[in-house]
Amino acid sequence: MSVSPSRPKGPPLNALRAFEAAARLGGFANAAEELSVTAGAVSQHIKALEEWVGADLFERRSQGVHLTELGQDIAPHFSKAFDELGNAVRQLRAKTSRKTIHIAALPSVAQLWLSPRLPKIREALPDTNISVIALETPPNLDREIYDLSIFIGKPKGTAQERIIAEDLITPVCSPATAKGLNEPQDLEAETFLHDVIWADDWQVWANTNAPTLNSLSDGPNYSLYAIAMEEAKNGAGILMGHKALVEPSLKKGDLQAPFTQWQSTGKSLILECASLPTPSKEITQIISLLLA
Repeated sequence: MSVSPSRPKGPPLNALRAFEAAARLGGFANAAEELSVTAGAVSQHIKALEEWVGADLFERRSQGVHLTELGQDIAPHFSKAFDELGNAVRQLRAKTSRKTIHIAALPSVAQLWLSPRLPKIREALPDTNISVIALETPPNLDREIYDLSIFIGKPKGTAQERIIAEDLITPVCSPATAKGLNEPQDLEAETFLHDVIWADDWQVWANTNAPTLNSLSDGPNYSLYAIAMEEAKNGAGILMGHKALVEPSLKKGDLQAPFTQWQSTGKSLILECASLPTPSKEITQIISLLLA
C-alpha cells in the first residue's frame, strides 16, 4: 500500500496579507485598520510568517517598525500578487448572471447624500443589485469587493477619482436658534455639537471666521453625523454643517446657516472606482448618475 509523502505547508494566507498591508502602509496599526483586525493580530501574523521564513521581515524599533532588506525586496511581489487576486475576484463577479454593484461610503455620506440618489439608480438599472456598506475609512478598492467608494477626504489625483464637490463647512442650527445669531461671536452662548469623525471642524472654521471663540471642544459628541443633524434641527445646539450633507435641509428650511462664511476644509467629496481595464456599463452608468 503506497503512502503519499506529506507535502510541506505554505505560509497562511492571512499572514501574507498582514505582511503585505504592513509593508505597503508603513506599520502594523495602519495594516490593522485596513484589514479590520487589531495591531496585535497583525504582529502575530507577521511573527508567524517570519518563523516560517526563518528570517526577520521587519525591524522592531521604539519609534515603530521598518522593513528589513529582505522585506523590502519581497514586498512589491506580494503587492502585485494581491492586486492580481483582487482583479480576478472582480472579473469573476462581473460574469455572474445578476450583477451586484458594491458601494462603500462614509456613514454620513451614505445616509444623507447617497440614500436620496438610490431610487434613480434602481430605476435606471432594474436588473442590478445595489449594495451599500457604511465604513469609517475608505477601503482598498484593488483588494476588496467594492466597486465604488464615496468619502470625504483629500484627493490623491488618481485617474479613478471623481470630485463630486469641495468640502465646505459653516455652522448650522434650527431656525429658532438662528434668530439669536447675528455675528460669529454670538456662538459663545450656544452649545457646540460635534461629530467625532470631524473633531476639528469647529477649529478649522473658527481659525478664519471667529478666531476669538472659546471652548470650541465643549459640547456633546456624536458618532453618527445624521443624529447630530437631528439634534441641531431640534434646537439642541449648533453643528458644523458640511455643505454636501446639509444642503437639502437648508433648502427645506429644517436647518439654517446664520452666517455666509463657508470655509473650505481642504478636502472633497470623492467618488472613486476600482481600477478595472474596462469598467462595466453598470458602473459607468452609476458614476454618471452620481455626478449629474
